[in-house]
Amino acid sequence: MKKIFSRTLYILACTVIAFACKPKLETPSADKGSLDLTTYVAIGNSITSGYADNALYYAGQQVSYAKLLADQFKLVGGGDFKIPLIDVNSVGIGSTGGARLALMPVTDCLGNTSLSPKTIAASGDLTIFSPIYSAQGPFNNFGVPGAKAIHVVVPGYGNPSNGTGNYNPFFTRMAANLSTSSMLSDALTRHPTFFSLFIGNNDVLLWALSGGTQDAITPTAGGEGIGFNTSIDSILSPLVATAKQGVIANIPDITSIPYFTTVPYNGLVLDTTQAYGLTAAYSGAIVFHTGANAFVIQDAAAPLGFRQITSSEHVLLSVPQDSIKCKGWGSQKPLPNAYVLTANEITQITTATTAFNNKLKSAADAKNLAFVDANAFLKSTITGLTFDGINVSTTFVSGGAFSLDGVHLTPLGNALLANQFILAINAKYGASIPLVDETKYKGVTFP
Repeated sequence: MKKIFSRTLYILACTVIAFACKPKLETPSADKGSLDLTTYVAIGNSITSGYADNALYYAGQQVSYAKLLADQFKLVGGGDFKIPLIDVNSVGIGSTGGARLALMPVTDCLGNTSLSPKTIAASGDLTIFSPIYSAQGPFNNFGVPGAKAIHVVVPGYGNPSNGTGNYNPFFTRMAANLSTSSMLSDALTRHPTFFSLFIGNNDVLLWALSGGTQDAITPTAGGEGIGFNTSIDSILSPLVATAKQGVIANIPDITSIPYFTTVPYNGLVLDTTQAYGLTAAYSGAIVFHTGANAFVIQDAAAPLGFRQITSSEHVLLSVPQDSIKCKGWGSQKPLPNAYVLTANEITQITTATTAFNNKLKSAADAKNLAFVDANAFLKSTITGLTFDGINVSTTFVSGGAFSLDGVHLTPLGNALLANQFILAINAKYGASIPLVDETKYKGVTFP
């Protein structure tokens, strides 16, 4: 069932009998309540930075949920919110070096042309990794693509001399001091009066994006910079000592985002001849039938080292479609592990996400901070939202909430998320910060 925002129903009713609703239509006076929003800092990862369409680029930075929050804060006395901006004409760059994605006509290996995500340039803009603190800093947005909770406290997190894999070039560009700066230490130098913390996705997401073949899920136990729980405490203690007021968001169930739900598990469609031939090729170990079949995947735990994927498992959006269509992947050749999340891997993700979210909620309660249940919000988006005549869901491309990488939000998705933050902040601090007007923001842009 679609959830209908009460505001939509109210507006429709008032359109019919405007005179009766006139008193109620008056917008409540914006009020900061007990908040001090003089200096707001946002700490987080790619979502906080405005990363979208598989890259960090100017337009995305302008509509991050953190930027939208700061804009609303200004309506009740909030201060400036400085962002480590990329040049407006840059093609942007993603974590793997590519430019941002856009919908373009793409011809597949069968000669069929359709609108599909494609990078707008042959490579990403490496020049953005040059340090810019002296020219643009100090900053308020400490959203760093790729950052985990355990990274926030690490000194020299942006220092290239640490060697490949031991520093983050997205932090290099904004760090006050390459040798000593951590995300947290630089944030504290701003002497924040209010903060937001939305961190932890990457502590499980980066492993999941590789189908469990690279990186690792952060353990809950362990010291600062190693374990999730201690790292969260190490982030919050100095922040609360300085700012005293803030908001924490938990992390969504990442297996529900389009990156993991778009490719159907039974996307292997066969005619009768093909089904018969594949069954014979597998010597009857797998029996195929006419119509939709489950893909064949690698699985070292299976007796033959391969099996059919189940309906509760996921094929990743990163799987090369031409390899499925023309090279026999998923049929003649099992899909490689890097493009699949198995039931065991999903269990590990769910277990970690639950533990992380329990910690984030208990930390928010212990520090008397506002709390955003981003996980519940994503679940509501899965079933579909309707507001002011606009339908929003997690469906890839057409759903409007997620950008073309299937992981990060569109401008509309960011506006919806920003309002979840505002609702939580208003409730906690007795404020009436105006909500973002979601109708001013778009989902995926079509050519």
